[in-house]
Amino acid sequence: MAFELILQCHGATRMMREGGFAADAEPLDAGGIAKIGAFGPPATGLCCVVSPALAARQTAQLWDIAAEVDPVLRDINHGAWRGRTLAEIDAADPDGLLAWMTDPVAGAPHGESMNAVRARMADWLAQRVAQNESLWAITHPMVMRAAIAAAIGMPLEASLRIDIAPLGIVRLGWNRIWRLQAIERSPHGGR
Repeated sequence: MAFELILQCHGATRMMREGGFAADAEPLDAGGIAKIGAFGPPATGLCCVVSPALAARQTAQLWDIAAEVDPVLRDINHGAWRGRTLAEIDAADPDGLLAWMTDPVAGAPHGESMNAVRARMADWLAQRVAQNESLWAITHPMVMRAAIAAAIGMPLEASLRIDIAPLGIVRLGWNRIWRLQAIERSPHGGR
């Protein structure tokens, strides 16, 4: 009963480059599209699931991968901060932004906390164990951080300090327990 789970961040978007919180309908930018086209997918022959966000779906489409949308892989809900840059939020609410960056219970106003995302991903990982098959999932950095924390029992505060670049990969392995096998940057060095 051993299998691998590959979590991959979608390609770059304008808001990722500017340092902000994208809306689900934000597409890949030209640089993100170019990098996806520059190399093949990290997995072949695996079932692929994607976040409902446009950037995740486009990432799979550009690799000509038939992927099923899994709503559990949706990005953290950034609430009132959606569509805004970190600089804008810092100017308006520096204490709120600092709390969001360091406290997993603090979410964006009218948004979702990292604690809630970890709970969502813990349930999803349990389903993966029950299905006992390798899988490739295209999702978002915050979701990937929460999955790492849920899988290996890492304090959620520590997971907030993991940098996951566009097209970055997290490899988790299951063999009676979850193990973090690798965190890989994009083959093209990030954004």
